[in-house]
Amino acid sequence: MNTIAELRHDFPLLTRTVDGQPLIYLDSGATSQKPQCVIDEINDFYRKNNANVHRGLHSLSEINTFKYEQVRVKLAKYLAVSEQEIVWTSGATESINIVAAGIAKSLSQGDIILISALEHHANIVPWQQAAKLSGASLQVMPIDQQGVLDLTSALDMIAQLRPKVVACTHASNTLGNINDVEAIIKAAKKADAVTVIDGAQAFLHLRPNLSHLDCDFYVGSAHKALGPTGLGFLFGKYNKLNALPIFKTGGEMIETVTFSTTTYRNAPAKFEPGTPNISGVLGFGAALDYLDKIDFDLLQAYEQALFIYCLNALQNIEGITIYGDTENNIGTISFNYRAEHHYDIATLLNSYGVALRSGHHCTQPLISELGIEGTLRVSLAFYNSHADVDAFISALKSSIELIEG
Repeated sequence: MNTIAELRHDFPLLTRTVDGQPLIYLDSGATSQKPQCVIDEINDFYRKNNANVHRGLHSLSEINTFKYEQVRVKLAKYLAVSEQEIVWTSGATESINIVAAGIAKSLSQGDIILISALEHHANIVPWQQAAKLSGASLQVMPIDQQGVLDLTSALDMIAQLRPKVVACTHASNTLGNINDVEAIIKAAKKADAVTVIDGAQAFLHLRPNLSHLDCDFYVGSAHKALGPTGLGFLFGKYNKLNALPIFKTGGEMIETVTFSTTTYRNAPAKFEPGTPNISGVLGFGAALDYLDKIDFDLLQAYEQALFIYCLNALQNIEGITIYGDTENNIGTISFNYRAEHHYDIATLLNSYGVALRSGHHCTQPLISELGIEGTLRVSLAFYNSHADVDAFISALKSSIELIEG
């Protein structure tokens, strides 16, 4: 495998221009770019092997079924769990909804669901609905003024409130903070709470070992981890996963059907009705193969060095305010410049070919807690370079000069 810096050449989109400017892609928190091998795998499926899975005895169907199920095995191995504990979903959002809707049916008046103030809307709204349907209450683990989870308060809340559910992000999509989910999971277990960890942002940067974390449920998204859009996964400890009620119904999830009754298969099949996202799963398999060939320690060291380089450059610009944890971070920086609106700066940066995100990043409660309207967000990945950061900083300084007149 090439050095980490050389891996950039595997991502064809990074060679394009935007309005005549070289693309500087700093929005991997929204979606990662895809290596050529992922694009090729999806293309090959539709050009050479297009057929359904689990539904035929002909060669194409059998080949695809084998390859499709092998990706489940690959992901399970990547996460250090059993393939029977992996469910394919449309994304991390659906994964959380499956768990929240299922758990809601076992909650009642007076029960507590505990989340953190850092959560993406996808890990807030499903729990709001679960609370509304069951009569449970939704409570929030606090953050400090910088946007870092107050771990002492969080652990105290778990011990004192004894919630039925603790749902927490592994890493903040807005700020990049890496939460001490191991400590949260241990505390939750002592309180007999079900633990649900949102790993959408963490998967690519932290390579979580779920056997070590020992959480009950963990969710992720393929498109944030070099894979295609429209695919996610739900990990659940098998006894807890299989105990969840069905979420959607249709073909392939069933054992028997009559006009009066239906019996269902066990997990993971019971959560996968209908024709699945075959090309997405195969593409994600190629992404996992790609990641497996990279020395993860080198990848993580490279990303952290790049993050510090970018952070230092931003901190040297007068008027920049940076939010979040700058020490335990996956490589995401949220910032503002003085009182200038983040949309205005993002628009100017786009004219220089810089792609980043501005707004509330689907974390309106967090942004409100920080007392601001939104931020500019740089989210780095291993395929970014120091030259990308230099170009971004130059464009930001030019944008500030235009704003200041």
